[in-house]
Amino acid sequence: MRAARFSGAGRPVSVEDVEDPKPDPFEVVVRVEACGICASDLHLIHGEMAPVAPLPLTMGHEASGVIEQIGSSVPSWRPGDRVSVMGGKVCGSCPRCASGAFEDCWNPQLMGFHYDGAWAEKVKVPYYAVARIPDGVSFDHAAIACDAVATPYAALAERAALRPGEYIGIWGIGGLGTHAVQIARMLGAAFIGAIDPLPAARERATALGADLAVDPSESDVAGRLREATGGRGLDVAADFVGRTAVTRQALPAMARGGRIVNVGQSFEPLEGGPILLFSVFGLSLLGHLGYRKAHLEQVLDLIARGRLDLSGSISDRIPLERIGNGVDRLTSKEGAPVRIVVLPNV
Repeated sequence: MRAARFSGAGRPVSVEDVEDPKPDPFEVVVRVEACGICASDLHLIHGEMAPVAPLPLTMGHEASGVIEQIGSSVPSWRPGDRVSVMGGKVCGSCPRCASGAFEDCWNPQLMGFHYDGAWAEKVKVPYYAVARIPDGVSFDHAAIACDAVATPYAALAERAALRPGEYIGIWGIGGLGTHAVQIARMLGAAFIGAIDPLPAARERATALGADLAVDPSESDVAGRLREATGGRGLDVAADFVGRTAVTRQALPAMARGGRIVNVGQSFEPLEGGPILLFSVFGLSLLGHLGYRKAHLEQVLDLIARGRLDLSGSISDRIPLERIGNGVDRLTSKEGAPVRIVVLPNV
């Protein structure tokens, strides 16, 4: 089969012929119909994150497709089933996994980072890592649900515990932040502020329901947010950028008891501000990674029932041979893309 292989920072991702995957007893092989390109992929490609698996490596961690083969011990699933593929699996050997508490795994493995991912014609994954695609949901929407939608959904609905009537600021209106605006509106946020340097991203946020869209380079972003909230400030600040500047900017905009949730990733040192502010105002600083399978299943159901509209989420669909172009466009933010989706089997 063909697969897009990463062989090291600074080297182009290249399409190569590799062996077809063969399922172990508890695995399924999925024929990949769509797989997104995510900003976290860029960290590995550009050398901002060290590889955790031997190279070369097939990347891609938000995929959908059709089950082609099943292992000898796989229950329920059958060839021909349409599925979304979770972006990770459990390690299987830590104390929590050994006790059967798999969702509390201490060392989760990320697809496309720890093991071969889905920028390929086929991918093999544990059977528990696939979720059925409801009727009426397209493969490209089912693919981006596996990170660009499920991750902000879990971050806002569970980690931040955003409640109806609360005020939220969202930093970074890219692949995840765009859907965070929609999810915040769906969860009943009374105020949504969107902060992004790209005019197209700010316009997109406003069109999706944000009450205020601000350029982070403005002189007093926190003041703009406080003014827009009648002086109250934000109950939740969601960072989908992963920069310490976001935390510094959000801190003076927070209401008492507010929660700052870091979803974006980088290796920058975290320097938020005076510790006193956290204790006096009862603020929380929370990290967040990924989602649980229940979140993915809920998101797919919300898409199927029209509660989440992803009609504007696919910025382009490209064949596997153009993966390098897709990576370059996401790096440069050309056209302020939400998600560029790779179609390996076209």
